[in-house]
Amino acid sequence: MEYLHGLNSRQKEAVEHTEGPLLIVAGAGAGKTRVITHRILHLIKKGVPPESILAITFTNKAAKEMRERVHALVASDRSLSPDHPVLPTYPWLGTFHSLGVHILRENSERLGLSKRFTIFDRSDSISAVKEALKETDLDPKQFEPGKILGAISREKGKMVELAKFKERSEGEYYPQIVGEVWEKYEAFLKKEKALDFDDLLLKTAILLEKEGAVRAHYQKLWRYIHIDEYQDTNHVQYMLTKLLAEAHKNIAVVGDIDQNIYSWRGASIKNILNFEKDYPNSKIVLLEENYRSTQTILTVANRIIEKNKMRREKTLFTKNGEGEKVGLFTGYDEVQEASFIAQRSKQLIGEGVSPAEIAVLFRANFQSRVLEEAFLREEVSYQVLGVRFFERREVKDVLSYVRAAENPESIGDLRRIINVPARGIGKVTLLKIFAGKEGELPPAMREKFSAFKKLLLELRQKLSSLPLSEAIKWIVSTSGIEAELKKGGSEDEERLENIKELVTFATRYDAKTDRLSAVDAFLSDVALQSDQDELKDEKPAVRLMTVHASKGLEFEYVFIAGLEEGLFPHERMNETKNEDSSEEERRLFYVAVTRAKKKVFLSYAGVRTIFGSRQVTVPSEFIFDIDEEFLQAENYLEGGGKIIFFE
Repeated sequence: MEYLHGLNSRQKEAVEHTEGPLLIVAGAGAGKTRVITHRILHLIKKGVPPESILAITFTNKAAKEMRERVHALVASDRSLSPDHPVLPTYPWLGTFHSLGVHILRENSERLGLSKRFTIFDRSDSISAVKEALKETDLDPKQFEPGKILGAISREKGKMVELAKFKERSEGEYYPQIVGEVWEKYEAFLKKEKALDFDDLLLKTAILLEKEGAVRAHYQKLWRYIHIDEYQDTNHVQYMLTKLLAEAHKNIAVVGDIDQNIYSWRGASIKNILNFEKDYPNSKIVLLEENYRSTQTILTVANRIIEKNKMRREKTLFTKNGEGEKVGLFTGYDEVQEASFIAQRSKQLIGEGVSPAEIAVLFRANFQSRVLEEAFLREEVSYQVLGVRFFERREVKDVLSYVRAAENPESIGDLRRIINVPARGIGKVTLLKIFAGKEGELPPAMREKFSAFKKLLLELRQKLSSLPLSEAIKWIVSTSGIEAELKKGGSEDEERLENIKELVTFATRYDAKTDRLSAVDAFLSDVALQSDQDELKDEKPAVRLMTVHASKGLEFEYVFIAGLEEGLFPHERMNETKNEDSSEEERRLFYVAVTRAKKKVFLSYAGVRTIFGSRQVTVPSEFIFDIDEEFLQAENYLEGGGKIIFFE
């Protein structure tokens, strides 16, 4: 079997085990995507119809990479010619959320949903929670909408519905407020014919749990199931997986307990720890050979993580060679620390390293500001992950036009765009329109609103007849958005460039002959974008991001900034430090270190300004966990940076 020749013995073992439950414990850089894709190819070559195979991962970026690899493997296999009985269909590969969208759209009538329901992103949901707070006569300044949305999200992630939550929280002050706001929020979603991110999973899991015929259909359809990053699943994702797999038990999960870093959003480490209890007679395969990093990086990572008690024993190794020592820099303050990182990055780029192969990781978002200033001073191109393209104002305006054309009952979208560009439709007029009192409007105002409705109707026709990118170009031009932005200054010019980038993105869907299906796919993909999907490979820039955002990525050189007690490991306000949180912080540091291929730089500041107050810091315990033999002092390139080395 030629296609298995490039795999090591453990990888081959995982690929060839096709019947029954399989747990693949894959260390960082151990080639887990390679294993999943080759396993899918192996199943197809054994005669399994591709449409019987399901593979789920967490980000669009990971799903896209997996899809491309599977398609390339199938296309390059000479035994799978186009007239092969199992081709030209392909496995279903996507994220948990896109799977939810797929199942809900197929069963929309059964659920009383519009097949073309709108998907609320986080900013849409926060706006809806603000409205719900006002309707409940609560002050959004006193009760933070983001915090209430977080509470609702956690409950949905535990597969708790509103009625059960209200019953459980009766008599408790804050939970009762959450319940009241949640009720108004749900009514708002229903009115808008919308679902939020959590609904995509919750409603899918409840549908499969309650509807035997639907469950049997998908169990019969997907007989071979693969779940990537299983350690990051929350309860609803765990149940979704279990319900789909219970008939055939042909489930292969890939995960690493040492990379479980999302407990704050409901991920449960118990799901992977209990896999053998959930699926008796499971086969366990341990992948410990790393193909990414040097042995020095792996030795440091192994010694850091072995202090954790809640884990399955494993030791990463590589044939890549020893590599360079870990660099350590101590700055006087965060400004000097940032200057060192920017200057050292500039030096690496001068030595021929691609900027895109350099990443600066930090524990908290606020750290990015001083780093950005340093990169600007040094004139080093950089990109900050977390500023989401699809959440920019002008991009959301255009998306709202598309959504409103598709779903005329989406009041949120109508409210957003009715005066973009300005049409002179005031707040009083809007209130009458949304109250269904259009007939009470003065003739001139009625005419303006009629022209707006006609524009949306024409856009709906364009979306059903033109390639998607052409339809979006049409609305940008016909609505007056383009002309308005062309009249503005440099900021408006940049906004227009962003809209042009949206049109470029939309060309990916132009090949679909079913125009309305292309629009649905486009809107779903846009709503489900993650931070990592913002990475632009064509832009040669140093990447600045949180450690959480770096999960699954790799770079030649990695800087880990702000290694100070209270910052990394992080201590949250009003939260008692316990063993679970300490172990998760250690796992987070392990993830940061194992992103690097060639070299890791660690840094901290002796003094840091937080919330306007200058504080003397204590070096992170993680620095002391690294043996001196693996550390090398880094000098401040312009002098003035005192190096402290640990004994």
